Amino acid sequence: MTMTIKLIAIDMDGTLLNEHGDLNPETIKTVKEAKERGIKIVLCTGRPLMGIERFLPVLELDQVGDYAITYNGALVQHTADGHVIAKHTLTYDDYLRIEYTARRLGVHSHAEDEKYIYTANHDISRYTIHEVELVNMPLRFQTADQFDRGHIFSKVMLIDEPDILAAAQQKLPADFATDYYVVNSEPFYLEVLNKHANKGSGLASLAEHLGLTAAEVMAIGDQANDLTMLEYADTAIAMGNAIPEVKAVATAVTATNREDGVAQAIRHYAFN
Repeated sequence: MTMTIKLIAIDMDGTLLNEHGDLNPETIKTVKEAKERGIKIVLCTGRPLMGIERFLPVLELDQVGDYAITYNGALVQHTADGHVIAKHTLTYDDYLRIEYTARRLGVHSHAEDEKYIYTANHDISRYTIHEVELVNMPLRFQTADQFDRGHIFSKVMLIDEPDILAAAQQKLPADFATDYYVVNSEPFYLEVLNKHANKGSGLASLAEHLGLTAAEVMAIGDQANDLTMLEYADTAIAMGNAIPEVKAVATAVTATNREDGVAQAIRHYAFN
């Protein structure tokens, strides 16, 4: 017997948002209807909370009892006040190691906490500027010795042209994969997080907090950083525009983000 879906975790870029980085009217309507039916809608994203704030009121997901999984699972937060209920972050020593590795491999990098994006690169990458604009966070030029040794980071990102980044990724130290969660959120973004930080672990923590099981959870995504949450949820939906690896682990494939794929999936699998 199929369990009733009580929580839907939805990736943002390439999934909930259309090709212009905005919300389609049908998506807004369906998300609101799901919430009215008592289903928890949880935005699950690599962005910080600040980077999704403009969408929350539109979707009515900014109220007490609403949650978001941010920084690819590093933080699980209340959207109304930002209160964190679960976190897996990086230390200053982690930052030093990752930033040094980026320099050794010849790629750009930047780091993020809950307030700022930091770069130590004098020739600031256009992909850092893209991230600043995408998530609406202020940028600081700050070298490693200007941080307090107790500083906590949500994530560090290796960034560069896709071919340069892919070549560098092949040369990462072998222990990186065991010491950190390393994942591409875009061909030009390689995110390095606490090894316990991923969308799947964040979703599992939230489900446990709410007293739900994986059988009552549905997840929708399109990129490699969505794989862990799709593997966790019993109902795992890949977008029509998803990468092949995501489609391979999904229980079903919906339409693309241009074609209201999220709305179609919710109506088909959660409302029926």
